[in-house]
Amino acid sequence: MGKFIISGFADEIAPELDKQMTVLKKLGIGFAELRGIDGKNVSDYTAEEMKTVKERLDKDGIRVSLIGSPIGKIGIDDDFDAHMKKLENTIELAKILETENIRVFSFYIPNGETAEKYRDEVLRRMEKMTAAAKHAGVRLLHENEKGIYGDTAKRCADILESVGSDSLAAVFDPANFVQCGQKTYPDAYEMLKPYIIYMHIKDAKSDGSVVPAGSGCGEVEKIISALDAAGYEGFLSLEPHLADFAGFAELEKDGSLEKLPEGGKKTFTVAYNALKKILDNIKQ
Repeated sequence: MGKFIISGFADEIAPELDKQMTVLKKLGIGFAELRGIDGKNVSDYTAEEMKTVKERLDKDGIRVSLIGSPIGKIGIDDDFDAHMKKLENTIELAKILETENIRVFSFYIPNGETAEKYRDEVLRRMEKMTAAAKHAGVRLLHENEKGIYGDTAKRCADILESVGSDSLAAVFDPANFVQCGQKTYPDAYEMLKPYIIYMHIKDAKSDGSVVPAGSGCGEVEKIISALDAAGYEGFLSLEPHLADFAGFAELEKDGSLEKLPEGGKKTFTVAYNALKKILDNIKQ
């Protein structure tokens, strides 16, 4: 049997950290995946600013499951040296926040180009990033995402196997796989199973629209059941994407946020209740 710990992207509740923590506490969630704090991306904080954030989190008893950084979410042709400096800053912030986990991506591939053409450069960058994480005693968690090299399970596995380090593992995001036409279960799950140490709770329909977990094609319940049977002990992190929120436009490059309702407590709670229903079904 597995042991699941619920976390979530608190910036989908509200931009303000105080409001984020209020809702997390009300739902009984003791962890947050930090991405946006008071309207600012976490990786753009200075060490001194983050120490103040840590004091606020400690006061409310909220711990950090992972830094939801944008590292690796730049073009494969973009300046990597400057990006490494952002990673180095994020590593310092992770230590302040007392989390070993930093979410990363594997770089956008130019439109019309094949991902394979850029494989060597992707691996070079991922190896350098992983080496920096290993040296600092933290861990990078690669998230599958549409448009980047690691959009399919096969290429995610390629990265993880080729780098071959305990300092690089996988965030499994079912909705992102659905949006790439990738069958999540059993295909993607079985291929990435040895590397999964974190899961985003996000589901999507075949047209790519995001829906509460269990309402789409992501086979979220089957994946969680499989993790449970495998003795998984780790985080299930709510990433609702059911509403617009501060910073969403920067995350979704394809402009897929039109006609979304206003974000906040309600939609985050909807996502939480959907996950709880799945967990209750598994326990039966």
